[in-house]
Amino acid sequence: MSKTANFETYHIRKWYTQIEDALANESGELADGEPLRKIVIAAVIHNPYAGRFSQNLDELVAPSPALGAEFARRIRELNGDSNIESYGKACLVGSAGEYEHGNALLTAMFADPVRKALGGGKAWVPSTGKRGGINTVIDVPLAHKDALYVRSHYDTMTCLFPDAPNADEVVAIFAFATRGRLHARLGGLKSSEVVGKDGLV
Repeated sequence: MSKTANFETYHIRKWYTQIEDALANESGELADGEPLRKIVIAAVIHNPYAGRFSQNLDELVAPSPALGAEFARRIRELNGDSNIESYGKACLVGSAGEYEHGNALLTAMFADPVRKALGGGKAWVPSTGKRGGINTVIDVPLAHKDALYVRSHYDTMTCLFPDAPNADEVVAIFAFATRGRLHARLGGLKSSEVVGKDGLV
């Protein structure tokens, strides 16, 4: 069933924002520096391909740069002048859709406006996704936005959406973090040492 467009050619039913601030690690050790803030922004979008196969997924792909620009606007508004050091993206597809429908929302066309808003992230944005129903838990991978070899920033943001996705919906998700894991101590390249030329170091 078609739905009235309310954002470009998408029908967005709901936006979600989830924020957590970690002040101490799991053993109670206070943060080594600033607390770790993680933010999830997600849009619940009607899936025009639910229940049918289509070789062409342009109805989801073509408007995705505007969707990315809205995610970028929202993270800037939420985080103000605070620095974002890592990011990741994911999709959650309702049962009448294909996993590929979610991936259609996560291409570089979608992610590039977010990268630009964060100062032009050099590293590729880690990604995941799956099909599932309402209250499905998904772990969004996080990595340093400028250098994938920064081990301290390998992390996840766990989220779920209390009334999404319906069978004919896709949830597009972006997660962000302001720093690496609390008390990361496994060595490797430090965030302060990042060159940021090739997305690796």
